[in-house]
Amino acid sequence: MKALIIDDERLARKELTTLLEKHDNIEIVGEAANADEAEAMIAEKKPDLLFLDINMPGRTGFELLESLDHAPHVIFVTAYDEHALEAFKVNALDYLLKPIEAQRLEAAINKLPRVSEAGQPQREILKETDQIFLKDGEKCWFVTLKDVRYFESEGNYVRVRFGDQKPLVLRSLNKLEEKLDPLTFFRANRKHIINLHWVDKIEPWFSGGLMVKLKHMDKSGEPETVEVSRRQAARFKDLLSL
Repeated sequence: MKALIIDDERLARKELTTLLEKHDNIEIVGEAANADEAEAMIAEKKPDLLFLDINMPGRTGFELLESLDHAPHVIFVTAYDEHALEAFKVNALDYLLKPIEAQRLEAAINKLPRVSEAGQPQREILKETDQIFLKDGEKCWFVTLKDVRYFESEGNYVRVRFGDQKPLVLRSLNKLEEKLDPLTFFRANRKHIINLHWVDKIEPWFSGGLMVKLKHMDKSGEPETVEVSRRQAARFKDLLSL
């Protein structure tokens, strides 16, 4: 995948270039120090991916994207976090804060669509190290998936349970299940997907089902519990067995 680095700081471009050397699927085809240089280079090189700074002399990274007829995939790289909401409004793949951590960069690159041997795009799978953006009303969160204990269906929407938060997202549980790593996130029943790393205890339950106790206490001081249906119990045991 051809990539272009756009940043007014030469050292920042060099640092990112060094970090990208280990990613064989990324070919850096050029660097630009501002939006004007980048716009000309995008027209010439036709990159698949932009590593894009936001605050630059002249036009901002957002203004650059507005000027493009067909924008490539975008991973924002910036020293500031106040633009996060706007970044996801333009469908950015990710939003990396400087100084860039190698693990976060890898997680961002893993969000790029993959192509199978037949040339068809493969479904993107979200790993526990991936960070997701959530918005419920006026509140917004960046959440690493490993911190999500479980997802709970409410009609066509889903409650995301992490910490003491439970935002409601406009996505069905079935659609969400398609995007989550099945080795980490398990469909316990019709209404719940649980993070297996949060499982503390497992107890037999009615009709061949199981009751899972999580490593988190509810407001009454008791462990949170999720029922694993009889239909899913055998598969659940297989996942957690040696």
